[in-house]
Amino acid sequence: MSAELCGLPVHVLSAGIAAHRFTPVDVVDSCLSRIAALEPKLAAFVQLYADDAKLAAEAAHKAMRSGHGLGPLHGIPVALKDLVELEGRVTTGGTAVWRNRVSIYTATLAQRMIGAGMIVLGKTHTVEFAYGAWGTNQHMGTPWNPWDMKVARTPGGSSSGSAVAVASRMAPCAIGTDTGGSVRVPASWCGITGLKTSIGRISTHGVLPLSHTLDTPGPFARSVEDCAILLALLQGGDVNDPQTFLLPPSAPLETLRKGVKGLRLARLPDSERATVDAEVLASYDASLKQLAALGAEIVDLPGGLPSFRESGDLVGRIISAEIYPRIADLADNNELPLDEAVRPRVRAGAAISVREYFDMLAKREAAKRQFAAALDGIDAVLTVGTLTPAIPLTEVDQTKTPAISTRWVNFLDLCALALPNGMTAGGLPTSLQIVCRGGDDALALRIGWAFEQATDWHKLSPA
Repeated sequence: MSAELCGLPVHVLSAGIAAHRFTPVDVVDSCLSRIAALEPKLAAFVQLYADDAKLAAEAAHKAMRSGHGLGPLHGIPVALKDLVELEGRVTTGGTAVWRNRVSIYTATLAQRMIGAGMIVLGKTHTVEFAYGAWGTNQHMGTPWNPWDMKVARTPGGSSSGSAVAVASRMAPCAIGTDTGGSVRVPASWCGITGLKTSIGRISTHGVLPLSHTLDTPGPFARSVEDCAILLALLQGGDVNDPQTFLLPPSAPLETLRKGVKGLRLARLPDSERATVDAEVLASYDASLKQLAALGAEIVDLPGGLPSFRESGDLVGRIISAEIYPRIADLADNNELPLDEAVRPRVRAGAAISVREYFDMLAKREAAKRQFAAALDGIDAVLTVGTLTPAIPLTEVDQTKTPAISTRWVNFLDLCALALPNGMTAGGLPTSLQIVCRGGDDALALRIGWAFEQATDWHKLSPA
């Protein structure tokens, strides 16, 4: 049984531990055995805390036996993107320059997970400074997308290691961050579920910043229910992040099973379909039919969507403008080993004037108001997760971004769920993106859960 535990989703592991069918020790041992077997090839982790994870599992088991259980997540393993501060641990932010950078405090989201009894397996790889969606990292290493063990393909970024760890069953869940698609792109290419949360839903305190305007932490898992469970734990006010007090509380688990009957879901406009890979588009169209069969009304969006490319370009410029002042001393020092693809993205911020920066923020606010009006009477927008399946690393053009279908969501301050919705003839996963208003994370999860229950795509795993 222990060998099979690493393949179970969080909610099944939780129920099994509660029913005494197995223990946290069994679960952690299963994950660590899986890591030992696959990590040399997949390279998802930048640091592994195997000994400490075993101790934590033993402590969790003893606490439960003595009646001191901490709740449904006690004893559940998790992996953290290497942007999340853990006191006394190294947090590199994906850069070789910070290989010895030791955190002096723990991020709020990590405090909440550890406080609930979750067990951190280790830190996972990220694109340097989290600035890139292909998932590559020149100096720290690029994780291997487990859906093709012969050809090295894009794992998606920037939360590459977290997605690979969950997809390959080395961890039942993981934490990533999303500034322009960094949860949804890797979730799409790795065939798992990822939630881009609303700004302010989960505290960013203790998460190394890329863009203070756009950054959002979010969970990876192998089911929508697991993402809802993690959101319920991680959300809420934090005095160290004032934005967390701007949203009303969300109850994702209370509404998860309400179905989609009567909901009005907007389809991808014809203007954006032409750029989508044929197999990805076929999976998308099948998803619309499935949701319609479940009772949802599929409609056109009045006025259409904002241009994916135009809003995406503005997202990139906002990111550059906000990251450059923080790490200019690194980006401008050619003697330091920065990723050749990332350095120019950061340096682009030097050419953006204060006036241009505030003009971009003003355009964003105007676009948010305009889109809010267009969404009147519509519950969600359905798009593809990525325009293509994962591509070979040899075909990557680092001057471009694969986050075409995701960046507009960050630009308009929305939330979104990416989940598996098909497979290509070559055995690569495709993904559906469910986009809702900012604050409506629970609704995105509700729609995703209904789709997931009617399909089996989330049950597939890499060979």
